[in-house]
Amino acid sequence: MTSATLKTPLTELVGVRHPIVQTGMGWVAGPRLVSATANAGALGVLASATMSPEQLRSAVREVKSRTEAPFGVNLRADASDAAERVRIIVDEGVRVASFALAPSRELIARLKDAGVVVIPSIGARRHAEKVAAWGADAVVVQGGEGGGHTGEVATTVLLPQVVDAVDIPVVAAGGFFDGRGLVAALAYGAAGVAMGTRFLLTSDSTVPDAVKAKYLAAQVKDVTVTRAVDGLPHRMLRTDFVSSLESAGRARVLARAIRHASGFRRVSGMSWREMLRDGLAMRHGKELSWSQVLLAANTPMLLRSSMVDGRTDLGVMASGQVAGVIDDLPSCAELVEQVMAQALEVAGRLPRP
Repeated sequence: MTSATLKTPLTELVGVRHPIVQTGMGWVAGPRLVSATANAGALGVLASATMSPEQLRSAVREVKSRTEAPFGVNLRADASDAAERVRIIVDEGVRVASFALAPSRELIARLKDAGVVVIPSIGARRHAEKVAAWGADAVVVQGGEGGGHTGEVATTVLLPQVVDAVDIPVVAAGGFFDGRGLVAALAYGAAGVAMGTRFLLTSDSTVPDAVKAKYLAAQVKDVTVTRAVDGLPHRMLRTDFVSSLESAGRARVLARAIRHASGFRRVSGMSWREMLRDGLAMRHGKELSWSQVLLAANTPMLLRSSMVDGRTDLGVMASGQVAGVIDDLPSCAELVEQVMAQALEVAGRLPRP
């Protein structure tokens, strides 16, 4: 393991050796990947949205049994059981709480009062300004190159906007996979980088090998953005199945969504009433139709089909554009070592003023 480190406001805030974050990817960021990342000196983030509260507590304890290093848990701020999940994080002594959507002022305060570091992910400057004003400790800024639900603004445009707008540490996401990207992000004023697809494509990831092979075979042009899954822009690998979703009629799409909603209810342990409450929360403040809310049930189950079951013919593969430039499967320890060694080598070659 490399002894090379870069101290930044991020490493000081969360207590890790390296300014690298492994994002909380549903069905992917489980105890094995998170603990391997943590043991490599980066910040691993456990994905909890696809877990029941009981499964979350068990997963947290499994990570703690595998590592003594800090790690985080990613939450859905609008989930009906968010308060219960926060209690688990506090009870179990988790260092970091991250959010895919902006948490409320009250939720941030509750976590901070318990000594938990709060790091929301945002896709616009105004969102960063809002959560910073509410007391967030740092933000992850994802540009349009990133996988999963994404925006239209490139990281190279969004990142400096946010860095200039807030006075808390900013972590850059979307388009990062090596040490050169880390140096570039630091030059923009970021405190580190967050990577999803790059950590998915490691030997510590539990994603089936056949699915990893499809990612490795992908070219940049094979990574697309579609609204066919849940009506929102979603970056993933282009496959025949994705094309079939895009060409399906409305009735067929809604019928599939109902089946997947039922499937996710069984997997997650949620009741129909809880799922309805979450649907109402999703609509709040957003221009989502009820059909879009229903279609949102597609996302976790279509991802599960690929990421857990290996059925890429029946599921989707969320992906950042960097999948098109990744061609290996290192361990998390090897990946972090490579990123840090290259970052220091590149930084050392930069012209001095």
